[in-house]
Amino acid sequence: MSADIELARTNMVENQVRTWDVLDLRVLDVLGRVRREDFVPLRYRTMAFADMSLPIGHDEVMMKPVVEGRLLQAVEPQPHEHVLEIGTGSGFVTACLAALAGQVVSVEQHADLSDAAAARLDAAGARNVRLAVADAMRGYEPDGSFDAVVVTGAVYTIPDRFRAWVKPGGRLFAIVGESPAMQAVLLTRLDADRWNEESLFETDVPYLTHAAPPRRFTL
Repeated sequence: MSADIELARTNMVENQVRTWDVLDLRVLDVLGRVRREDFVPLRYRTMAFADMSLPIGHDEVMMKPVVEGRLLQAVEPQPHEHVLEIGTGSGFVTACLAALAGQVVSVEQHADLSDAAAARLDAAGARNVRLAVADAMRGYEPDGSFDAVVVTGAVYTIPDRFRAWVKPGGRLFAIVGESPAMQAVLLTRLDADRWNEESLFETDVPYLTHAAPPRRFTL
């Protein structure tokens, strides 16, 4: 294992993620253990620990490490919990969720991305993950509800179908609004009809397919 890679990983955790108010020791530990470089497309591997989004194909990106850290800290996955991830992407956040939670289901609409993520997750020893190829915005229906739902692509507004997949007491992380000033939010389901919404930070990531703002026509 290269000393340079380990130094870069440590710098990512300590100088990027921790300084962006990520103080949860479990999250910092996972980001320091899961080999991010193994989930980055080969041509971008030298930038695996950079403070930037990395393209992975199909107009999708691997989020900045600081966003991944804030996401994981906000959701607080516990060892007994069942988590749904919408947008497998490279599989890195999936692997982190798997290290923190009991079971993870991850949905990706692009079969090639899902297949690549499956190979990476298998190599990383993530055995508590089940992948599905489907469009979460249209047609996909999970088996049951979840303690946490994590949406890794942006949505203009949070679909009711996503809310329905959250158990009472569960959490939903999403990035909502219009580019370039989107808002990361955490929704906690208080009971069947009531939610608490917490605004976390601003960011900008690509929309899920069928989740962009409606077209506006002007004369």
